[in-house]
Amino acid sequence: MAERVSLPLPSQSQLSPTTTMALLGAASSSARIIPSVSLSSSSRSFFSLSSSSSKLQCLRSSPRISHLFLNQRRAEVRVSSGGYGTVSAPKSVASDPDQLKSAREDIKELLNSKFCHPILIRLGWHDAGTYNKNIEEWPQRGGANGSLRFEIELKHGANAGLVNALKLLQPIKDKYSGVTYADLFQLAGATAVEEAGGPKIPMKYGRVDVSGPEQCPEEGRLPDAGPPSPADHLRQVFYHMGLNDKEIVALSGAHTLGRSRPDRSGWGKPETKYTKDGPGAPGGQSWTVQWLKFDNSYFKDIKEKKDEDLLVLPTDAALFEDPSFKVYAEKYAEDQEAFFKDYAEAHAKLSNLGAKFDPPEGIVIDDSPNAGAEKFVAAKYSTGKRELSDGMKQKIRAEYEAIGGSPDKPLQSNYFLNIIIIIAVLAFLTSLLGN
Repeated sequence: MAERVSLPLPSQSQLSPTTTMALLGAASSSARIIPSVSLSSSSRSFFSLSSSSSKLQCLRSSPRISHLFLNQRRAEVRVSSGGYGTVSAPKSVASDPDQLKSAREDIKELLNSKFCHPILIRLGWHDAGTYNKNIEEWPQRGGANGSLRFEIELKHGANAGLVNALKLLQPIKDKYSGVTYADLFQLAGATAVEEAGGPKIPMKYGRVDVSGPEQCPEEGRLPDAGPPSPADHLRQVFYHMGLNDKEIVALSGAHTLGRSRPDRSGWGKPETKYTKDGPGAPGGQSWTVQWLKFDNSYFKDIKEKKDEDLLVLPTDAALFEDPSFKVYAEKYAEDQEAFFKDYAEAHAKLSNLGAKFDPPEGIVIDDSPNAGAEKFVAAKYSTGKRELSDGMKQKIRAEYEAIGGSPDKPLQSNYFLNIIIIIAVLAFLTSLLGN
């Protein structure tokens, strides 16, 4: 069931003089604000399902304000459980590893209670998906930098409804001040995939936040759902991010989760037999029957095209119509393990796009950083019919080089070990002769 959050205004007696002046200054400058909106666990396309008729109605001014952020240049005014307060601009410091781990546990609890997996994935994707590989400067290049928390970017047509995801995560951000917004968005998305039964995403953290709305990217960097030439459009947008055809198809597979709502995107039915009872706010049209389970059903259902209650967008259909896309779509429809492997790699790559890390190598919070990596099972390769993946080849080569080997020369001899062996052999022979 949808939940409506109403955040009351604090009385003047509850505000410090500094905070009161900040609020009055914001009001006098006619800053636009984000009012309270209904929380919904639904999601449309993880990347833009924008349409010219779809507008973010929740971003209009309201006499009774209950907002998340004010558009100020060097400071944010946010809502937390303690009321309104000014927050200094984020500094270029890494997120705290312990707080990241604790925040992940809170996100799991949120997912279990709100069933908001799809919209949290979409939030992380839309923050990272503005990256342009042709721009070197940060943050002008866009990407995973936390800019989506500002109203100016929330107003982009592709981001309609994502204010709900922000409202879901804001209490966690308030609780863990040592976690940047950029990290929180990507942590939430990866955790949502894993909690829905998807693959382990090899994530790293330490992303630096942009400091103000003037650093948000311009509108138009995210893909549309119904362009005239869907396949060409997908390539144009994703190639700018530095992603290839395989990664485009693999990431599209995340539509196995979520629903599209016509009031937000202009796509889908208001309700189907699979969505009328929720969970979460009922309604919308899903791509799959079990739209909170991460598997390869998306590819199977598009290929079969048998159920009119399941959504197929022009960009979805293009995956089986374009010759290059079709190779991967067919593969994923038949092999869920292959889909999971390619998806995990593509998701991790997307989550790092455009990010500035502090420390530069990032922070890994999993006890086993390679938990999601491919495991080598000799029996799978003993017939000679299966090729080693590029990742496994790199792993084997790294281990080979770590003990002194290289493609250009054989392994170096371990002379100390050879001497020990010779001594042992001589001792054995001496023992035999003595007997």
